[in-house]
Amino acid sequence: MARGTILAVDDEKNLLELIQMGLEFAGYDVITAMNATEALTHAKEEAIDLAVVDLQLGDTDGITLMESLHLVSPEMPVIILTGYGSISNAVEAMKRGAYSYFTKPFDSEVLLFEIGKIMETRRMSSEIERLQGLLESKYSFSNIVARSKKMQDVLETISRIAKTDSTVLLLGESGTGKDLIAKAIHLASDRKERPFVAINCAALPEALLESNLFGHEKGAFSGAIRETKGLFLQAHGGTIFLDEIGDMPLAIQAKILRVIQERQIRPVGSEKVINVDVRIITATNKNLEEQVRLELFREDLYYRIHVIPIHLPALRERKEDIPPLVDFFVQKAASLMKKDIKGVTPQAMQKLMLYEWPGNIRELENVIEYAAAMTDREYITDDLVLQTKGVVSQEPVQPLKQAKDAFEKSYLIYLLETCKGNISEAAKYAGKYRADLYDLLKKHKLSPDDFKKRGLA
Repeated sequence: MARGTILAVDDEKNLLELIQMGLEFAGYDVITAMNATEALTHAKEEAIDLAVVDLQLGDTDGITLMESLHLVSPEMPVIILTGYGSISNAVEAMKRGAYSYFTKPFDSEVLLFEIGKIMETRRMSSEIERLQGLLESKYSFSNIVARSKKMQDVLETISRIAKTDSTVLLLGESGTGKDLIAKAIHLASDRKERPFVAINCAALPEALLESNLFGHEKGAFSGAIRETKGLFLQAHGGTIFLDEIGDMPLAIQAKILRVIQERQIRPVGSEKVINVDVRIITATNKNLEEQVRLELFREDLYYRIHVIPIHLPALRERKEDIPPLVDFFVQKAASLMKKDIKGVTPQAMQKLMLYEWPGNIRELENVIEYAAAMTDREYITDDLVLQTKGVVSQEPVQPLKQAKDAFEKSYLIYLLETCKGNISEAAKYAGKYRADLYDLLKKHKLSPDDFKKRGLA
């Protein structure tokens, strides 16, 4: 496989052939041209990674040709070759967009080395752009399931606050997607080109958590054999996500408070203070007000991080989102397992809709992954979902009317999802008149239009 495609332009035929031979020997595809018109035609018709252009051409000069090439492909690096080397020519070429400048006679090895460096930089830039694109696609607002009103409200809130630097507190049960929302906020902010750094504050003992957050000096403690930069410094200019902050030790809480107030950190074992520029997003599944009352969480820190609180609803509170989430997780599992799975049966979907999901979205994904692994059919059947869990609510017993309403809403969501929002078809399945079905939908604030469009996941 070729290392890339290079356009070589020179009106000296012998030199052009030498350049072509050297580049092809080094593994590049080479397109040659002896004038600007021919070069521009190639540039418009071929995907070219780099151009080597002689300064003096019969029909124009190399700098003018370079500018014309950049109109076709703005990112194309151009190396200028000249037998009339001068400082003024070099400066003019670089000013007007040349990547580098070689004077004839030039060392072929040096030219190849320069081209190799440029091509590697281009390859890395393309890979970074590709990964950034994948990341933004995965965590963009449009790819977060939000058919339910509660999740639409969450997305509206984060779209408003994303470009501010205000501290955000994400509240919600485990598995509700707090990490996904944190990444979405970062990627929608003006800091998206800078690092996003995350740490689970409950996963590390106090000494290790402090060292990870703030860094340490060499010899600060046993085993500190070199100076280490902490996560706050790694996130400089970007965003740091402190997950499970409700489990952070009180001693570390005091130091986090200082960072928020003064935007400075002090590495472990150091006397120096370092300024940091970070946006702080925190998350917890605990009731922080209760933690403050029990003196397990600092009251002053609570008010510092409680600037923009965002509550992520439990999955049982947003059952309209279950069908599109199921579709997404089925497609994801099928792709990973290289299986042809098209979805779940209506009976399986009903079972999923009736379950209370104490583990929320994370539990739903695990259930679908298990079922996808076990099935040998195109559609996952109900016997493969929630095998060991049952579908009985793990919530306290509800009043009969409340339980009936909850079931009725879940049934309607399942019905509309199955019928893709077609009211005539849904009424037939439900054994109801259309008008009666509309009354029920109005009662539960459900719109058939929401189910005519497939939700994005």
